[in-house]
Amino acid sequence: MRNIKMILEYDGSRYKGWQKQTSDINTLQGKLEEVLCKITGEDIQLVGCGRTDTGVHALNYTANFHTTCNKSTEEIYKLLNSILPDDIYVKSIKDASERFHARYNILSKTYMYRINNSTYKNVFDRKYIHHINDKLDLDLMKQCADILIGTHDFQSFTTLKSKTKSTVRTINYIKITQNKGIVEIDVNGNGFLWNMVRIILGTLIEAGKGNLKPKDIQNILSSKKRSEAGPMVPAKALFLKDVEY
Repeated sequence: MRNIKMILEYDGSRYKGWQKQTSDINTLQGKLEEVLCKITGEDIQLVGCGRTDTGVHALNYTANFHTTCNKSTEEIYKLLNSILPDDIYVKSIKDASERFHARYNILSKTYMYRINNSTYKNVFDRKYIHHINDKLDLDLMKQCADILIGTHDFQSFTTLKSKTKSTVRTINYIKITQNKGIVEIDVNGNGFLWNMVRIILGTLIEAGKGNLKPKDIQNILSSKKRSEAGPMVPAKALFLKDVEY
């Protein structure tokens, strides 16, 4: 039995997230498994590095699957990219060790969010960038982001309803940069709760608008109440940038 690892990029605009659903819903996992089943002639169960939400994109998404297919990785690579729709592209594919697991072996993941913070609203970027006309205070956003660095209970920053699952996660860094009116925010952590990144970003944007200060971020963490944090940002400007193993 072979264990095959692949890295892909995708435009998540028309998909209902990564995870395959029981009903006939258009998902990335479902589409990829469908194509892999045709190529290998087997029932392929694809393991992904995370459950990206509806509308979220990926620059480097890692997945793996087991197969007894004797086709070379080069052949599988060519067949995949010839059959998959134009909004999914396999960047690399190779045989991995038997123990490699795309989800359980993760050390950290990085998400990137892009904001057009200028008066000019580019119509060609509108599907992949969040436009905010109000001038953001990036220094204040960075101060507030620093409060979130480290290991915390992020219950205030998730829509997860389960009372049995831990909401403790570690944020390694939040990097905020700006170039020609485009603000990019990278969030790196050991794992993320449901909608956690989008809520963190929405909260930092509120700070950038002058509505929150660092002490408010600390209070939001301590409250463990979703209602205290900022709104979720639109998914269209969020990208899974990288996964570290």
